[in-house]
Amino acid sequence: MARARDLPDLAPLIDHALLDPHRGRQAVITCCDEARHFGFAGLCVASRWVDVARERLPLGDRVKLISVVGFPFGAVPSAIKRAEAEAAAAAGADELDVVPDFGALADGDSSRVLDDLAAITELGLPVKVIVEAGRLDPQALELLVEVSIDAGVRWLKSGSGFGPPVTAAQVGRLRQLARGRAAVKASGGIADLEQALALVEAGATRLGTSRGLALMQALRRPTAGRGTSRDEAAGRNEDRRESGPGEPGDGEHSDGG
Repeated sequence: MARARDLPDLAPLIDHALLDPHRGRQAVITCCDEARHFGFAGLCVASRWVDVARERLPLGDRVKLISVVGFPFGAVPSAIKRAEAEAAAAAGADELDVVPDFGALADGDSSRVLDDLAAITELGLPVKVIVEAGRLDPQALELLVEVSIDAGVRWLKSGSGFGPPVTAAQVGRLRQLARGRAAVKASGGIADLEQALALVEAGATRLGTSRGLALMQALRRPTAGRGTSRDEAAGRNEDRRESGPGEPGDGEHSDGG
């Protein structure tokens, strides 16, 4: 591993995530302060907490306020998903991370997938679609990417945290499929600094994780990436809690972030 001074600054790439349904107002406020202190790209929260986070992150703050929509499975009627997106936008969200209609995708109903996403992109906020790259077969992933871009999505987000950890190969594949038409956010199971750096090298321009603080601490250590500190271990436990009982995750949306 390179020395700390040779490593890139990850902070402007990190979407700090708090999606654990068992955390409350004070946890949201603390995460807002952490995101501002480290200069993270964004803070990702459930739509329930957008108004609280907006009070702590004034409009125009460099930290983007991100709300998940239809999280974590996307298995709700489109009208409800649209209403959640509208509520998040009205509460002050800057960006929306949206779970698509995977059921419609499984049925081959690409029109329904498109309409579901287009109803949200038309609100005017930047939208990331959570594609669950580690769970879809190659044909389904390719179809979802094309439909999402046609719907106006600006980012392809690798996962929700309720699936296998994101890999550099998945990021590279999403970049290939996007062909410059959308950016890639790596999310789900980002365990340590070495993995985060590999994801960035593969082409991710955002990293969704609840382990942002541990990554910042690792960057400041001369032997960054070697071993696991007590703080990093605590961060991994937090991510697992955010994933939900029995679910693997990075914590952001569970670690999706």
